[in-house]
Amino acid sequence: MTALFALATSLLWGLADFGGGLLTRRTPALTVVVVSQSIATVVLGAIVLVTGAWSETGPRLWFAVAAGLVGPVAMLAFYKALALGPMGVVSPLGSVGVAVPVGVGLVLGERPGLLQFAGIAVAVAGVVLAGGPQFRGAPVQRQAVLLTLLAAFGFGAVMTLIAEASSTLTGLFLALFVQRVTNVLAGGTALYVSVRRGSLAPPKVDWRALPAFAFVGLADVAANGTYSLAAQRGPVAVAAVLASLYPVVTALAARGFLSERLRGVQAAGAGLALVGTVLLATG
Repeated sequence: MTALFALATSLLWGLADFGGGLLTRRTPALTVVVVSQSIATVVLGAIVLVTGAWSETGPRLWFAVAAGLVGPVAMLAFYKALALGPMGVVSPLGSVGVAVPVGVGLVLGERPGLLQFAGIAVAVAGVVLAGGPQFRGAPVQRQAVLLTLLAAFGFGAVMTLIAEASSTLTGLFLALFVQRVTNVLAGGTALYVSVRRGSLAPPKVDWRALPAFAFVGLADVAANGTYSLAAQRGPVAVAAVLASLYPVVTALAARGFLSERLRGVQAAGAGLALVGTVLLATG
């Protein structure tokens, strides 16, 4: 079951990233985050009511609140990066966020093994190479890489926090709901402030794209849920390795639907970042 849930996580995250990247090319990233997460919040609220998950309320939900504050920043940075750079480069770099749980383990007294040290080195090399020949001369490419690294740190933090927010299935529903409510409040506040300051035009959503927004929001929520279930039912290392394959899904979708072609050095860098992720998780 661990493998099944973890592979489902990689599929859901990969497709959500692809859909979010496409939407961000036509709609401001902050609008994409707020709308998609609002839809997910409504659905999760219904699930919480039906399952009676309110009974799981407790101090651990503060971890979900923290995840909800970090999540919009990570998603905003990631969607902007997907809009700026090739998905086949951005998505694998985003998987480097697995280093965050490793760092938490260090703080708690764990010591990295040889594979983890190797994973850090390989991941850093992947970050540099993924910039391609234009890494120094093209601000757009550099911005995409930096935004992706910010998003990766945020995603890793969310994974760590949400895993601490619940220990039961109904508790997981409630934790995900609290996380999404916080997402919407934080993202909505940022959107309101941006519009008032004139840095962002009033949001205009093409209602014909509403199913796409719903898919992105619900797929992201489902991926968080399946990852938590995978980590609860088996070794976290196994769950993390299999869940970290989601960039492959995004890259394949981008190649199939957008006909993206990468430079050799960029493809090598993206591959190294993914290898580094696997080494970090298995070390």
